[in-house]
Amino acid sequence: MFDMRIGLAKAVKQNYDEVMDSPGEWAKKNVEKFNADMITIHLISTDPLIKDTPAKEAAKTVEEVLQAVDVPIAIGGSGNPQKDPEVLTRAAEVSEGERCLLASASLNLDYAAIAEAALKYDHDVLSWTQLDMNAQKELNRKLMKQCNVPRDRIIMDPTTAALGYGLDYAYTNMERIRLAALMGDDELTFPMSSGTTNAWGARESWMVSSPLKEDSDWGPREYRGPIWEIVTGLSLAIAGNDLFMMMHPTSVAVLKQITQTLFGMIDTEQVDIANWIGAEV
Repeated sequence: MFDMRIGLAKAVKQNYDEVMDSPGEWAKKNVEKFNADMITIHLISTDPLIKDTPAKEAAKTVEEVLQAVDVPIAIGGSGNPQKDPEVLTRAAEVSEGERCLLASASLNLDYAAIAEAALKYDHDVLSWTQLDMNAQKELNRKLMKQCNVPRDRIIMDPTTAALGYGLDYAYTNMERIRLAALMGDDELTFPMSSGTTNAWGARESWMVSSPLKEDSDWGPREYRGPIWEIVTGLSLAIAGNDLFMMMHPTSVAVLKQITQTLFGMIDTEQVDIANWIGAEV
């Protein structure tokens, strides 16, 4: 969710349109109606190129969300490397003791300031890099060795490239990170997060139809969009991802059911696979 109304794919927007002007109500709907386990609030209005909302004002939005829901929250900035450290530090201050996830520390901004705020106000740090395992190792190492962030306060996000836009590369990168960790690389033994919402950046997920006249029928986008997000998330779950930031409530529900079924947390109906060739789904 965001701290201001933004353009969203129609299939997503129709679920949130009436609450997009109220971050607290948006958070409550995600939790109470759509069963979100966690909330991410993106303070995108703080970007100097958007509204340049002061850090002090953005912090009030964080307080509003904290008052609205009881689930854990992640606090994201706008992605502006100059503004984000200030914004996240102020947000960390007003949410002291809630153990939020500050999103994020990266190599192209003052990650030390993010780490300092996390330590001072009792929060966790999202270690974000761009599809590069060596960069992920470097940032994790700096957070631990230079900034003294405890190991159990770091979650890494090696970036999600969605279905059709580099999913194979994202999958391979996460898989390599997981395998390296299992082989003893202690700079990569952290929980891993995915910005699965990036699936909505793919034109195939939201466009009415293909811009190419000779292309085949893409089918209704009301189904296509959520499926795009589900396939992106499920693929990265198989690669070893732990935390999924998603948008469409159907996508969330389906991915949750599949992963919990695989974990044995949900009892499934027994299926007779003897005649699987002729089975109908």
